[in-house]
Amino acid sequence: MSQMRRPPAEPTCPGCEEPLERGDLFCGACGYDLSALAQQPVDHPTVAITVPPVAGGAVGSGAAPPPPAVRYDDPPRGAPAPGIDDFELAAPGPVPARPETQPQPVDPRSVEPGPAPAAGPAAKVCVACRTGRIDEDGYCENCGHAQPRERDHMEQELDAVAAVSDRGLRHHRNEDAFAVSAAALPDGSPAVVAIVCDGVSSATRPDEASAAAATAANEALLESLPRGTHPQQAMHEAIVAAAESVNLLAADADQGMEHDPHRHTNAPACTLVGAIVASGLLVVGWVGDSRVYWVPDDRTAPPARLTEDDSWAAQMVAAGLMNEAEAYADERAHAITGWLGADAYELEPHTASFKPDRPGVVVVCTDGLWNYAEAAQEMALAAPADAAARPLHCAQVLVGHALDGGGHDNVTVAVLPFAVPEQGAGSAYGTA
Repeated sequence: MSQMRRPPAEPTCPGCEEPLERGDLFCGACGYDLSALAQQPVDHPTVAITVPPVAGGAVGSGAAPPPPAVRYDDPPRGAPAPGIDDFELAAPGPVPARPETQPQPVDPRSVEPGPAPAAGPAAKVCVACRTGRIDEDGYCENCGHAQPRERDHMEQELDAVAAVSDRGLRHHRNEDAFAVSAAALPDGSPAVVAIVCDGVSSATRPDEASAAAATAANEALLESLPRGTHPQQAMHEAIVAAAESVNLLAADADQGMEHDPHRHTNAPACTLVGAIVASGLLVVGWVGDSRVYWVPDDRTAPPARLTEDDSWAAQMVAAGLMNEAEAYADERAHAITGWLGADAYELEPHTASFKPDRPGVVVVCTDGLWNYAEAAQEMALAAPADAAARPLHCAQVLVGHALDGGGHDNVTVAVLPFAVPEQGAGSAYGTA
């Protein structure tokens, strides 16, 4: 989640003239050391809006909450965000479970290095100057160039789900994370899972927060679904487990000092969105402003957004204080009101269950994508026609859509195909 709103005189790197992010200590394009420069004037940050505590659901101690996390987010793109369309969706067909695999890093930005220096075969060499060694923070000790990181671009594909995550074109690292998996329910039928997390950039170690949350939620689901836990209850429990894993990161504050001990002061934080397809149901769960979209195979049928943002704009619309056009045109529109982290006042997981009636795909994504395809109709237009048959290709195309639109943020997309159940087949679960 990166800041797109900039002051009139946009700060640029003295080395390559690329635009800089607020708080950057190195240029993400050329690695120029910015720490010695005078601090550039910046715009006022967007602050996460807090809500009054409610009874129950809290994660963490009952002590007075610390200051809210500061969230830098994308400005409104002109079109109002649609509401949730209530209709019957299509159910997933049977998909054989496969052993879980780890995301495989793909690095499209790397440059073929020259011959390794004589210092030793295991020494990492800079992809830019090809002579300098790489320090533990990923920068060349000779020229300062930022090196490609393992998480810059990741892809993973199972039989029934695929996901792609990319750093984007302006962010200096990828702070998103995902987990996709499949499990067998007690009756032997498959359950397919996709979890997508977006680190809060202004918090300490947002990349670690998103990775911890995605892993914890996925592991919780793989443990509870085979035991027969209802998918909607399992999703709720998985979000709680994810929140607890992010909270634990706050206890190890010393590891959050990457270059400057005062760079970030907020606890590690992220958003989470997930989807489960099991026994003819689609279950979604979320905290924050990452989203789930339904895109039917028949593009003449209406697509839908299945989640409601935890954001300032959504609160204004829900309270009747503004219409959608007014709320999403405001500069505060994308300030989040819910997230996972030790400085969140209350944890309020949202879950919803749908029973689809037509084939299609479920798109689970961070705002790095939906900022470029906000309305459900825009998402349906961006997804290729053969999305259900080629979920990895669909995820790649959607990431490319965001990069073509500017790539101002990290982009993560998971795609789950749905098939209509065979005639007479029923669901083991009822809709909630």
